[in-house]
Amino acid sequence: MSAAPHDDDFLAKWQARWPEWRIGLAFVAPDLRERVQAWFALLDEFGEAAWGGSDPTPGLAKLAWWQEELQGWDKGARRHPLAVHLQRHAAPWGTLALALRLLPATRDAVPEPAAHLERLHDLALAVAACEMVLFGDGRRDSGDGRITAAPLLAPQAMLRGDQSLAARLLARWPQRDGGTRPRRIGNAILAARLRALARHGQLRPANGLAVLWLGWRAARG
Repeated sequence: MSAAPHDDDFLAKWQARWPEWRIGLAFVAPDLRERVQAWFALLDEFGEAAWGGSDPTPGLAKLAWWQEELQGWDKGARRHPLAVHLQRHAAPWGTLALALRLLPATRDAVPEPAAHLERLHDLALAVAACEMVLFGDGRRDSGDGRITAAPLLAPQAMLRGDQSLAARLLARWPQRDGGTRPRRIGNAILAARLRALARHGQLRPANGLAVLWLGWRAARG
């Protein structure tokens, strides 16, 4: 029997997918960096479950498992390795668990993403509430607790290499989102990837110098 996965396994998978964050983390306080990585790795797991693969069945099972797991976090229990960095913080894990039920309805491609973005409104609220607890400090970098749904749907375009969806999401991209500093940096990285996909049909990490500039701007708010 293989050993149970360690949190490093999930973080390594996320880091391999998102090498831009090696630069983006330079703009995050050192004591938050592990937490930031674990959180965005968690969101990556949700996106992969919701939109990855040709058969929806395994993803639906994973989302159901995640709902149970997050409800357990709310009660002080934990099973998944990423919980080591996240569960002890009093974020509204139960609310996030309930919001995951919205993801299956966004799996099918649609001509215009407005309907999916509307469906993900409550998930955006839940994500923002968690991020305020995980990364907020009551100062300017905490944001105002409001984020839009477009960045939450962006991984679908990337998982599918959907050039049209990338362009349509960029048209709805927030000019100034109300999220925390890690959220702003994450959105800047997502937008850079979407631009490459929309313009050239290519899925590739953003250029390091571009990430440095984008991360600095995002960190400043």
